[in-house]
Amino acid sequence: MCAAHKEKKGTTTVDRQREIERLEKDVEELRHLAANDEGEAEVERLKQQVLELRREFYAHMGPWQRAQIARHPQRPYTLDWINLLITDFIELHGDRGIGDDKAMIAGMGKFHGRPVAVIGHQKGRDTKQRVMRNFGQPKPEGYRKALRVMQLAAKFGRPVLTFIDTPGAYPGIDAEERGQGEAIARNLREMARLPVPIIVTVTGEGGSGGALAVAVGDRVNIMENAFYSVISPEGCASIIWRDSTKAETAAIAMKIMANDLRDLGVIDEIIREPDGGAHSDHEAAAKLFAEVLEKQLLVLTNHSAKELLHARYEKFRHMCQFFDIIR
Repeated sequence: MCAAHKEKKGTTTVDRQREIERLEKDVEELRHLAANDEGEAEVERLKQQVLELRREFYAHMGPWQRAQIARHPQRPYTLDWINLLITDFIELHGDRGIGDDKAMIAGMGKFHGRPVAVIGHQKGRDTKQRVMRNFGQPKPEGYRKALRVMQLAAKFGRPVLTFIDTPGAYPGIDAEERGQGEAIARNLREMARLPVPIIVTVTGEGGSGGALAVAVGDRVNIMENAFYSVISPEGCASIIWRDSTKAETAAIAMKIMANDLRDLGVIDEIIREPDGGAHSDHEAAAKLFAEVLEKQLLVLTNHSAKELLHARYEKFRHMCQFFDIIR
C-alpha cells in the first residue's frame, strides 16, 4: 500500500474521502492550466495516480468504514433511484387512517416499460429536508402506507420494488402510541403472502425492524457499500460494552457487510457500485442496479403466485438455526 494511503491517527473515512475528492479537483484545475502536450501528459499521469488511490482506498475498507460510506450524505436515496430507474412515477400519499409519512415513499411507475410498485425510505439532503423526512425513520403510518401500495400492486399484478435505507423505525412515544410494533409485524405477515414478485434492495443503511418491515421478498439484494443489521454498530457497542466508541469493533463482530450477509444466506446478490461508491456517480450506480433488477424480474415473473409464495416461505424459514435442548 502506498504511503499516501496510510491512515493518519484520528483520520476518519470521511476525511480520507474528502482528501481524495480534493486531489481530484486539484488535478482537474491543473488540466485547465496545462499549456502544452507535455503538461497534459503529466496531468493525465497524476489523474491515474489519484484514481488508483481511490480504488485502493475503497478496496481495503473494513465494515465500519463501509458503514460510514453507506451513510454518505450524497448517496442516492429512494427519490434519486426513482428518477434514474423508474418512468411515469406517481407517488401515493397517506395510510387512510392517520396521515402521510414523508419518511416513506410509495407509488406506481414503470421499470423498463414494466408496471411496478415502488416503495422506499427517504432521507433528506439538508437540515430542513431531514427534519421533514424524519431522518428516514418511518412511523406506523409510513408502514401502513407501504402496505396499502403493496396490496394495490397485488390487486393489479404488479411486481414490488423496495429500497431500504433507514437507521430504523422511529422510536418516539407518538409512534408507539399509534402501534409501531403492530404495523411492522403486519407488514411482515402480509409481505410473506403477497402473490406478486417482491425485489428488496438495501441501498444504504438497513436498520432493524424499520428496514425489515419492507424487506420480505423473493430476492433480497444489497449494494456493495451498504449494510444490514438488527442494530447499528454504535447501538450494539453501547449495549455490549457500554461504550459507543467501540462501534468499529462491533461492526466487525456483527458481520453486517455485503459479503458476510451473502455467506450467511441473508441476502441473495451484491450489487456492485462504481469506483468511489454510489455517491460518486449516481448514473453509473443506477446502470449497475438496473441490470440486476431486470435479470431478477425476468426470472420471477415467470413463476406462478403459488411458486413464489412457497419459495419465499422456504427462503426465510431457512435463515435461522434450530437447536434441540436436552434437559
